[in-house]
Formats: sequence, C-alpha cells, structure tokens
Amino acid sequence: MKLLCLCSAIVLFITPIVVHAEKSKAGFHDYVAKLQQEAQLKGFDTQWLDTHFENIEYRPTVVKADKNQPERKITLDTYLATRVPDWKVSQAVSLLNKHQSLLEEISAKYHVQPRFIVALWGNESNFGKLQGKYDVLSALSSLAYEGRREALFKKQFFAALTILQQGHITAENLKGSWAGAMGQSQFMPTSFLNYAVDYDQDGRKDIWNTPADVFASIANFLASEGWDENFTWGRQVKLSSHYDGEHAGLKLTDYVPLARWQERGVTRYNDTQLPDVDIKASLIMPDGPNGRIYLVYNNFHTLMKWNRSSYFGVSVGYLADRIKKGE
Repeated sequence: MKLLCLCSAIVLFITPIVVHAEKSKAGFHDYVAKLQQEAQLKGFDTQWLDTHFENIEYRPTVVKADKNQPERKITLDTYLATRVPDWKVSQAVSLLNKHQSLLEEISAKYHVQPRFIVALWGNESNFGKLQGKYDVLSALSSLAYEGRREALFKKQFFAALTILQQGHITAENLKGSWAGAMGQSQFMPTSFLNYAVDYDQDGRKDIWNTPADVFASIANFLASEGWDENFTWGRQVKLSSHYDGEHAGLKLTDYVPLARWQERGVTRYNDTQLPDVDIKASLIMPDGPNGRIYLVYNNFHTLMKWNRSSYFGVSVGYLADRIKKGE
C-alpha cells in the first residue's frame, strides 16, 4: 500500500475516545524500549540509537488529535473559501514570480508546470509558514503505541530514523505535524525516502528550509506518479436536465473520453460544448449533484495519490488556475 504524503491523508471520521492515564503513562517506556530493540535488529547502531531515543516522550496531544478529528461537514464552497482565499492567491503569484527561474528549471527537468508546484506548496504549508512543531519521533511513537494503526506508524517511525541516520536533518530540528508530516511539502517519512530530492546537491534533502529541494521534491512526487505536463487537472462543468450524474466517481471504468461525456449530457460551465480534445476524464460531484461538478483528468488522479480527498485535489487545481490567471 502506498502511503500518502500529508497529514490530511491520515483522516478517520470516528467517535472521539478519551485517552486514559494508564495508557498514556504506564507502558510507553517499555514500548519505546521494544522499538529500540527492533531498530537494532534493522541495523541501526546501538550507541546512535541511545542518543536519539533519550528524548522521545509520550505525546497524548497527538493521540487526542488523531482520535478527535472534526466530523463537522463542510461544503466544497466553504472549503475553497478557506483554503484558497484571495490573499493566498496573491502570495502564490508573487512567490511564483520570485522563484520563476528556479521553478522553470525544475519544471523542465520533471515536466510539471510551476503553478502546480506552487499550488501544492501553498496548500500544504502556506508556502512554508506552517510546518508543524511536534517532535516527529515522539509523535510517531505515541501514535504507534496507541495501537489502532500501529504498523503504519511504526513504519513511519523507522523511516524517520533513516532520515536522521542519512543526515538530512538533526534530531532537534525534526519537527512536523501531529501525524508526522514534515517540512514545506508535508511529506510523511516514507514519502520523504521515496520522493525527496537534494536538488542543490549539498548532501541533504532539505524540505524544511531549501526552496530548490522543496520544489524538486514536490515535482518528483508528481512526475513519479504519472503527471502529464501537456494537460491541466480538470474543469467545472454542468449536467443537462436529462443527465442524473450516473457514472460519477474516480473508478477507472468511468474514466472515458470527453466525447462520451458530451454524449451523456455534460457541458462546459457556460453551457457550451466540451472541447474537442482526445482526453479521458472522470466526473466528480464532491457535494452531490446540487454542488460543484467537475470533469477531472489524469493529473487529478495523480493529485489523489498525494491526498485522497477530492476537496484537497480540487483546491490545488483551483489555486493553480487562479495562479495562471494572475488573480
């Protein structure tokens, strides 16, 4: 199973559960000792582990955050208003211009349009301003100890150890979200190992502080997962009165050419015919037939490998479109 990058990819809608004191205190020390033994069996140096394990502490706040994620239903309109406000668009355009030369260089290498790199950067960390302040080793070990998804968080924990062992960052600076997502790209540790890039060739894949590494890492993920620079992500559309939204969703069986959607009664948002282009698309209705409706292309499917939320994918595409318009 491929793990997504972002902490928002680890969302479960469950009933909040109280964290009991005996679980939060008794047993965590023993659990971490077992993690250290397992790390030794994986080949990590004993003395090195002693140094990096001595500051690991139980963080009940991350367990509480995991168990009490919001269940309140919001609409896509509300989500876009909060994720892509005018001020963020303005900053995105300004930062694209500021880093234009570097972004174009990276775009040429990875074949990903600069506006999508900037849109993901803005959505994930507000252009690096919101990276999270949790100690990653403590957060991941606490979540593993809690037990519901122990295997997943243990895998992330050992990946984080590998990142430290490789020297990309120091332990005191290994900070991230409550779920362990790190840096300006908010990569989970396994995603870091799979996709992070040392673009400036200084020996470190620095997604925390180095724009070149951040941009190249984002582009490398997209390129590795099937991005096509010749196309965009999708378009907002309308359904004719006789079309009831059948075949909506991201299943490959409903991934068909635009001409087929035209036959089914799908039009551009301005009621004109769809483009006469040989490209396949999926129809999505994040809020049902009475909400916004989109035809989305292969690149949207790639964004869903970054984060399975259709709201997130639409917000990235929407921000990228507004960056292109410059407003």
